[in-house]
Amino acid sequence: MNYIWQHKHWPNFSYDSGKLSSLAYQYAKQAAKLTGSLSQTDQDDSLAAQLDLMVDEAINTSLIEGENLNPASVRSSLQNYLNLTPTPINVADVKAEGMAALIVDVRKHFSQPLSKEMLFNWHRMVLAGFEDNILHSDLTVGQWRDSPEPMQIVSGPVGYERVHYEAPAAQDLDTLMAEFLNWFNQQGLLQDNQQIPGVIRAGIAHLWFEVIHPFDDGNGRIGRAIIEYALAQDMGMPVVLSMSTHIERNKKEYYRQLNVASCCDASELDDPAVLDITAWLSWFIETLIAAQHEAAEKIATIFEKTEFWQRHKNTELSERQETVLNKIFKAGKDGFPNGVSAQKYAALGKCSKATATRDLSDLLAKGCLRSQGLGRGLRYFLNTKGFQAN
Repeated sequence: MNYIWQHKHWPNFSYDSGKLSSLAYQYAKQAAKLTGSLSQTDQDDSLAAQLDLMVDEAINTSLIEGENLNPASVRSSLQNYLNLTPTPINVADVKAEGMAALIVDVRKHFSQPLSKEMLFNWHRMVLAGFEDNILHSDLTVGQWRDSPEPMQIVSGPVGYERVHYEAPAAQDLDTLMAEFLNWFNQQGLLQDNQQIPGVIRAGIAHLWFEVIHPFDDGNGRIGRAIIEYALAQDMGMPVVLSMSTHIERNKKEYYRQLNVASCCDASELDDPAVLDITAWLSWFIETLIAAQHEAAEKIATIFEKTEFWQRHKNTELSERQETVLNKIFKAGKDGFPNGVSAQKYAALGKCSKATATRDLSDLLAKGCLRSQGLGRGLRYFLNTKGFQAN
């Protein structure tokens, strides 16, 4: 197995603009639509939508790497870094705080050139708390990896390991990363005297960074932060999506695409076609577009929730009823695609089925819910456009 960084013309990537132009246009059109929808709504709603997407990104970019973060801790940390009133939590989570710091730093400083010092700072954020873990005590934090041993991505039991990828040697990292940063901040903005579409630049940057794999750990999370950084620079504002949420559900394909784009046979090391990354960029942009659609649905749900509670601000409801309604909103329109039964309501409201039935009848009478079916098949749906029964 050989790798594209060994190619004689590395890193002269190429791609077919004609095959990608339609996808790039779709992305740009949807990006403008998403930012427009936020700018035309109430400031509190806009902030709530963006905060939810930031929480999703922090949680899922970590989950891709097998790291589970506490959602409440992530939200509280984000609120703190954004100078909002943080949600009270019982126990502080250093790792959640580190990821929140990274997400906010990307959004606050995207107008600045990407630098080695910035990447080192991001690395310290990503690995916050790891220095206290004996299993990770040998990691180099806030610096390029410096081990003379090869950086390999492997799987399988000891003695039967399978090497999926081997990164460039540590001794070459300063030169390789200087070349990458120079491209990102200067040449990456133009190709043949024409501006590179922002979404294509982001796709090239992510692949390039992941191929170099400059850190001992945290490369994936920092590489996905670079995606958001590049997209924000293109838009002139933070992006309205969470790419990691979509990737986490399809991470096998994500890793497969990276592997295909990064590896080659020895016989191909002189072949210019190896550095043609049209297929990678096509998958990358399609993934971003899917993430945009998910973001649009989340934003629509937040707006519908605000409208719902405004409509029912004078409706007399119990604390339990309000709690269950908010849980249904939080789950989104796909959370309960077949509606809520009395049994499900009882579980959500932590009450008996008889109490659940009374609550549901009351919510139906007050216009908070609509129903469908009869008998045991009776199901309830939020009385909003987005939560209509199928």
